[in-house]
Amino acid sequence: MRRLAALLPDLAPWRASADFRLLLVQGTITVFASFMALIALPLQIKELTGSPFAVGAMGAVELVPLVVFGLYGGALADAVDRRKVIVATEAGLGLLALILLLNALLPHPLLWPLYVVAAAVSALTGLQRPALDSLLARIVPHEQQTAAAALNSLRWQVGSIAGPALAGLVVAYAGHAAAYGVTVAGYLVSVLLCRGLSPAPAAHDADKPSLRGIAEGARYAWSRPVLLGTYAIDLAAMFFAFPNTIFPFLADELHAEWSLGLMYAAGAVGSLVLGVTSGWTSRVRRHGLLVVAGATVWGAAVAAAGWSGNVWLVLLCLAVAGAGDMLSGLGRATIWNQTIPEELRGRLAGIELLSYSVGPQLGQVRAGSLAGWTGTRASIWSGGLACVASVGLLCLTLPKLLAYDAETDADALARKAQQEAAAATA
Repeated sequence: MRRLAALLPDLAPWRASADFRLLLVQGTITVFASFMALIALPLQIKELTGSPFAVGAMGAVELVPLVVFGLYGGALADAVDRRKVIVATEAGLGLLALILLLNALLPHPLLWPLYVVAAAVSALTGLQRPALDSLLARIVPHEQQTAAAALNSLRWQVGSIAGPALAGLVVAYAGHAAAYGVTVAGYLVSVLLCRGLSPAPAAHDADKPSLRGIAEGARYAWSRPVLLGTYAIDLAAMFFAFPNTIFPFLADELHAEWSLGLMYAAGAVGSLVLGVTSGWTSRVRRHGLLVVAGATVWGAAVAAAGWSGNVWLVLLCLAVAGAGDMLSGLGRATIWNQTIPEELRGRLAGIELLSYSVGPQLGQVRAGSLAGWTGTRASIWSGGLACVASVGLLCLTLPKLLAYDAETDADALARKAQQEAAAATA
């Protein structure tokens, strides 16, 4: 029983921080609420146009606002009260959901507002995520960052499995307007919860958001091999081994069209399994090893999925890949929150947003393009092998990532002292 208990998620951050509890509850609500719109929006575009291109164009209008506002949002998070940014953007997301609701209630819903709202949601997400992500490093004790990352990921994985299923039922049986109505209600509750967060003001000498400030954050990241390693490995893993866009073709080749939904869900299931057995990760101090091991497992499992001709083995491999991805994510989040100075945390969170958002977008382009030349399965397994090879090459190029130790790293010790000093004067 003790061994089993040691595997269960570490609840220390939940017990230690009221703000973390609020964010976890708020995040769970918004995951389910946002999935209602995420499922309903492309389905509504499909119904209005009947065009796969029109549905795919939604991704194109989302990418640029995410990049631009993600970088600006990082600078903003270092210059103003992060709680105010979170509350304002949550309210803005709720208003955008209300626009979708009103449009869906029209006798003949319009198409163009759907694209405008999709772009605006991406912009507000870019503004919000750096403030939200950087807040975690302030409200959770230094030694509990891995446990906090695991709990945060756990609520996301539960939502990513149950959310789409619930959203699909609501859209199918109650319509788009009902789904958007649930989204509006979810964001209303979220805003009320976020207003209960403690103030998170910027330093008194913080500069206004500017290109110079963004460049300062980029220079800091470039000067830290450990941080560079986390970004580079995540980008490489997603670029080479993110084959989700060609899952429909893989299901056809395996003569298992029924498995398509399971393919999309398998990674989240693997992440969830790791999440509910993540207690041991709180005792790890070599978080760079977690990043490397997780990315290697991800690439190897994706390669095995592409090589296998058995649909059940493919699903198992995709689940293992999801577990590897979460393991790597826990290592990255811990290193980020344990080493980056408070005054730069927002700007670096903006860079992190790009590292884990742009990679999958480019990875889908790579997978789809290569599949047209070499075939679906070859595109998948070759990408997985390229991921493993690139991770190995990056480890040789940036050895400090593997050597990272939370108890001896100079940046980690400085960040811990900074957090303790802030707590002592609070």
